[in-house]
Amino acid sequence: MATKVMMEALSPTMEEGRLVKWVKNVGDAVKSGDTIGEVETDKAIMELVARGDGILRAQLIPEGTTATVGVVIGVIAAADEDIAALTGGSAPAPAAAPSAAAPVPTVATAPVAESAAPSGPVRSSPLARRMAAEKGVNIGAIHGSGPGGRVIRRDIEGAAAAPVAARNTAPAAAAAASSKAAPTAVATTMQIDGEFKDVTLTQMRKTIARRLSESIGPVPTFYLTSEIDMTKVGQLREQMVANGDQYKVSVNDIIIKAVAIALTRHPECNAHWMGDAIRYFSAAHIGMAVATDDGLIVPVIRDAHLKGLGQIGKDARELAKKARERKLQPAEFTGGTFSVSNLGMFGIDQFTAIINPPEAAILAVGATETKPVWENGAFVPRQRMRVTLSCDHRVIDGAVGAKFLQTLRALLEAPMMMLF
Repeated sequence: MATKVMMEALSPTMEEGRLVKWVKNVGDAVKSGDTIGEVETDKAIMELVARGDGILRAQLIPEGTTATVGVVIGVIAAADEDIAALTGGSAPAPAAAPSAAAPVPTVATAPVAESAAPSGPVRSSPLARRMAAEKGVNIGAIHGSGPGGRVIRRDIEGAAAAPVAARNTAPAAAAAASSKAAPTAVATTMQIDGEFKDVTLTQMRKTIARRLSESIGPVPTFYLTSEIDMTKVGQLREQMVANGDQYKVSVNDIIIKAVAIALTRHPECNAHWMGDAIRYFSAAHIGMAVATDDGLIVPVIRDAHLKGLGQIGKDARELAKKARERKLQPAEFTGGTFSVSNLGMFGIDQFTAIINPPEAAILAVGATETKPVWENGAFVPRQRMRVTLSCDHRVIDGAVGAKFLQTLRALLEAPMMMLF
């Protein structure tokens, strides 16, 4: 019996997905559980697996096409099975991807040609393949630095920064495109040839736009700012780092721990707005805003109130790495009860962050600066940091938010308190 290949909801918030690549070609034998494609969701690039045994008889959308969840994008069936009712008849694959709003069903009667990212025995991450295609880099000529020689993002960035002649790109067109783009070692600036450049929204950017539009308009938000003395936090971090890598933590890790403890003492701030109810949480699952090339994503450090600083640091590094490589699993970016966004490393003194619904608050963290502070009749240099708490007034009143910040400040100004 034929099996429909559906555009599946591969993340809890996914409404549509973009087919990045067909891993299996028409005519290939597949078994249930085999990876047959790669799909860009609103959070990551995920594997699409077969839900039946047989032969991949039809690919109904080409690579690069966006389809809503539930749309049939392929057919798995026996070699002699009639699938005309599922495909609407045979037709050659179109030369270009159809509109995302109305994907045109077609049947590939021969194996579909690969995109610019080459296939073959080279092990590589989905993000690396996409970057290679965009930058005109021959991924087959790169020695991967990931586990087992896997080609990952930094390998592509390094290859893109090398002289064109050293890239060993096979097609002349790819070399020409790479030369034109002139990428730098770290692709942080966009190159625009001409008056303007239109870039199609990624699934992640679409979700960011929709979610934040839902927040800034209907959520009645107020903001509370506090300046915290971070001198002792800096001293604690230096002492921990000096005792080995197992104690390596960042200032942000310490802030996350302090936030988690403060939330257990002020559960009124550790809450979700549910529409007809307010849900308060006993556990502090802290969302950590991470900037990626495609937008902002918030992986979650679960039970941060129960974890030591070393474990929080380890979790934070692993989650940030997976986020930038688009490898987060749904369980790693859902279920947060409160979020922290830190732009201090970019030299931002103070800012306001937008609440991530249904959470009731988010903490924006600015840069730590050395300032003269009057103490005991003299000015002394102290490390000072400003934080701003964005609060959903439907859940949190001003005095409640202020008490939360008082507790947070007390913990950070005497960080040894967090050890008890």
